[in-house]
Amino acid sequence: MKQVISSVLLLAVTLGSLSGCANMNDTQRTTGTGAAIGAGIGAILGAATAGGNTGRSAATGAVLGAAIGAGGGYLWSQHMQKQKEAMEQASKGTGVSVSQTSDNQLKLNIPSDVSFDSGRYDIKANLRPVLDSFASSLQQNPVTTVRIIGHTDNTGSDAINNPLSLNRAKATRDYLVQRGVAMNRITIEGRGAREPVADNNTPTGRAANRRVEIFVAEAAK
Repeated sequence: MKQVISSVLLLAVTLGSLSGCANMNDTQRTTGTGAAIGAGIGAILGAATAGGNTGRSAATGAVLGAAIGAGGGYLWSQHMQKQKEAMEQASKGTGVSVSQTSDNQLKLNIPSDVSFDSGRYDIKANLRPVLDSFASSLQQNPVTTVRIIGHTDNTGSDAINNPLSLNRAKATRDYLVQRGVAMNRITIEGRGAREPVADNNTPTGRAANRRVEIFVAEAAK
């Protein structure tokens, strides 16, 4: 058992050194590297734990450990699952999509026809009931943190789009705070037109790109 733990520590140090060489500006690469390192360490830890448990094979322990390690430091708890189900119910028929990300975050994707008119950042009336339910679910799960990211289409310059996207995130945050969510739980970002999800050459694509994304995460302990 001691030999296995020593191997885990050696692997953690080695992989940690390798990950330090990654380009921290490359989100996809660092996220993938982090997940791979977590999965590798988690797998060994799972196997090591299973070694002292005759009711579980080392292989099963390794699989479970890899799943935990690859989670990016976030926990998908019963509270998170219940919050997802509550938001799915609250947003049904509104156009808001609710999903679990690969690193165990809850994601709400709010398109422009629900959230904001073109060129504006005041919250539309049909988004308010969704955010009301969201604020209530956050109060019931106070250990989670929230990240709100605003986006625009490519109409206009960065000088217009960058502050517009940030103001959309701010407006969403302020609405949640007014409904009892602690501001220190929420971070906001504005990414302008830099991360389109559709073709900006069509009206439909531009509408899809004008959006707000909300991520909810529960840190693994």
